[in-house]
Amino acid sequence: MGISPHLRRLREVVGHDLLLLPSVAVLVWDDHGRLLLVRDADTGLWQTIGGAIEPDESPHHAAMREAHEEAGVSVGLGRIRGVIGGPQFRMRYPNGDLVSYVPTVFDAHVVEGTPRPDGEETIDVAWFSPSELGVAPLTEFTRALFEAVNVVVG
Repeated sequence: MGISPHLRRLREVVGHDLLLLPSVAVLVWDDHGRLLLVRDADTGLWQTIGGAIEPDESPHHAAMREAHEEAGVSVGLGRIRGVIGGPQFRMRYPNGDLVSYVPTVFDAHVVEGTPRPDGEETIDVAWFSPSELGVAPLTEFTRALFEAVNVVVG
């Protein structure tokens, strides 16, 4: 989906200045202990499914929406692995926008659909075993997220 109308309006006021954004990350697991990741269209790197929470949207709904938008699947949400933040979750986008994310991280599983990229934000989807995660070209944000919520990589 790209930038939401809400964030677009905020950016018109604050320009590229720092925005603190509540967000979600969705760790979709299969029965073999593999994790579903999406390849970011801008960087070509692998990352978790996720994004900003919209005004009046619950983290639960945002997680389900992001999984559908970015990977074309409906998910059943499990436990919340954590709510995290800090300097490792600050990002500057190619257009100069600065954000500091505070993600709620959910475990999940696919209940309907076959994973597929959306062709806009994501250009590929794949399942990764823990050993494959150790060598995959991941975003720094994703590596920090895995460390913060104890996802075993390697």
